[in-house]
Amino acid sequence: MMPTLRRAAVACAAVLALTACGESAVGSPASPGAEDTLVFASIPSEESTSLQQSYAAVLAMLERETGTKIEFQNATDYAAVIEGMRAGQIDIAMFGPFSYVLARGQDPGITPIASVVDAPGDEPGYQSYGITAADSDITDLAGYAGRTVCFVDPNSTSGYLYPTAGLIEAGVDPAKGITPVFAGGHDASALAVASGQCDAGFAYDTIVDKQLIDSGQLQPGQLRVVWRSKMIAGSPVAVSSHVDPQRRQVIADAFAQKANVDYLTASGFCATAADCKVGEEGGWGYAPVDDALYDGVRRVCEVTKAESCTSLG
Repeated sequence: MMPTLRRAAVACAAVLALTACGESAVGSPASPGAEDTLVFASIPSEESTSLQQSYAAVLAMLERETGTKIEFQNATDYAAVIEGMRAGQIDIAMFGPFSYVLARGQDPGITPIASVVDAPGDEPGYQSYGITAADSDITDLAGYAGRTVCFVDPNSTSGYLYPTAGLIEAGVDPAKGITPVFAGGHDASALAVASGQCDAGFAYDTIVDKQLIDSGQLQPGQLRVVWRSKMIAGSPVAVSSHVDPQRRQVIADAFAQKANVDYLTASGFCATAADCKVGEEGGWGYAPVDDALYDGVRRVCEVTKAESCTSLG
């Protein structure tokens, strides 16, 4: 749910790769409603092998609802998704909260429509954790001062942006008051803290509480949480400005009403509820979102003055 945004140079190469896949997936952006194929893009937060499978039931449902073939695109990073959407090569995308804010800043026509939730009625969102080894003498963010600290990526919402704001509020200069290390992934950050490569670090809640423990890479209690961010708006599915408004509404309604385990199982898109996957983290379904939900990310940008808040690279 909570991935990172890479550098613009990589994005350009990835966009070329998207374009080289064949004819434009959205037809001419100047002819709304003429799409023969809609491209759905996402990037993996960990392993990429099962990413397409995680969205298979939802995309099959979406094909039926729109009457249009959906092509899945496993993107290299969020910069590539932003550039691909701006270029008219991506129609629907799974963003991180921060990368969505960047995308919206470059193209106000990009529309957020839904975010994954774990149960009906849940509010979409998650938290960033400040973590240390269980036997560390660090008890709060003020204790990060002078230490080697693992972040995820300079453009990660929960792996850098919110943590940076937290450090500033705790009186720690994130540029000069610590030795920062960018691990490249939430799992890598947490594991580096567990192994002692970093004195402390940051990662999003599910990685620490569930995913690394379920995979056997961490033992319960091996890490200690010393800080929790305010709730971060959930990663949104967004639709390109190149998609005509009528089709955009069909897509939004499909996500809000039918992209959930109950409907997908009852309608035959999943064999059983237990086997039904909704998104990479296997939530129950999606809840509607709008742009205002991401104002919290914008406020954190104001606090941090992070260069990445105004630039892709």
